[in-house]
Amino acid sequence: MSRIGKLPVQVPSGVSVRIDGQDIAVKGGKGELSLRLVDDVTATQEDGAVVVTPRDDSKRARSMWGMQRSLVQNMVTGVSNGFEIDLEIQGVGYRAAVQGKTLNLQLGFSHDVAFPIPDGVAIACERPTMIKVSGIDKQLVGQVAAKIRSYRPPEPYKGKGVRYVGEYIFRKEGKKK
Repeated sequence: MSRIGKLPVQVPSGVSVRIDGQDIAVKGGKGELSLRLVDDVTATQEDGAVVVTPRDDSKRARSMWGMQRSLVQNMVTGVSNGFEIDLEIQGVGYRAAVQGKTLNLQLGFSHDVAFPIPDGVAIACERPTMIKVSGIDKQLVGQVAAKIRSYRPPEPYKGKGVRYVGEYIFRKEGKKK
């Protein structure tokens, strides 16, 4: 039994869920998301909640059960509350700025990095060293944040680079005389 899979996904008020065979569409105040479930699980709507169950007792059905339930939960959370990831930039002269549909990053290279902001994601810079990535699709928000971080990951000696807020960077001691 999957501990995650057996929990029903509670649907808050203001969010509507439509189940059509293996297709699930979730609509809320922030937008609309859809998902096609794998054939090994089924979804039903009971008492204002979505219940995901495996079709049979095969190993694949049991392994897909919890993952598909988590994907449905992420869709419901995304259209009701949304997701956001905060990044911070550390380093002398390192900064970020949003210009139209482009995020311009100055990360110590000989040129600025121009990152085109994809559809479905909003990027804001309250300060030149803080980046807020937000949207309704958890996977897309995480992927965009990871891509921005990958341009200059934090290095272990001085800690310079782009990091998630609250991320611990293992620091190393520099060379000795």
